[in-house]
Amino acid sequence: MATRAVPAPLAQLPNALTVGRLILVPVFVVALALADDGRSWVAGSLFLVAGITDQLDGWLARRWRVESEFGKFADPLADRLMIDAAIVLLWIHSRLPWEALLLILARDGLLIGGYKVVASRGYEFSVSVLGKAATWMLYLGVGCIMVTHRSTIWPLVLFWVGLALAALAAVIYVISAWRQLRR
Repeated sequence: MATRAVPAPLAQLPNALTVGRLILVPVFVVALALADDGRSWVAGSLFLVAGITDQLDGWLARRWRVESEFGKFADPLADRLMIDAAIVLLWIHSRLPWEALLLILARDGLLIGGYKVVASRGYEFSVSVLGKAATWMLYLGVGCIMVTHRSTIWPLVLFWVGLALAALAAVIYVISAWRQLRR
């Protein structure tokens, strides 16, 4: 294993950001649940902070060579919880259709269930550029839906593009795991 590039206290920052994002999930849920018509600058701002820390914690961990087993598990969990909570609440507020809810939850169920199956067989997931782009696009689209009026179409376009990228990334992850485990 490579030697870390920062002092020990600083090496904990990526995991601290992930834990902070996990703590932010219930705060975000309350803010969006109390939002008028599913529109809230407070919830949108919290969602933006989550999106930024998602990118920052992984980037710092790789750059500083302080990746951890905790981070590999907790980082995607925090993302799924934040995005899934937003999708459910936006659906409840009638800001997203039921198809969006179904597709996101099915994708995440596949990834979580699939992870349990393939991780026990020694397969290690590595985040792809497509997976990162999908997550960014989902954060952007969902965040914009939260802060715009119901009749605004462009945030929905961003969301559907992000969802299509996420579905494609999921298919690629499944194919990659299947090929590696077949060997």
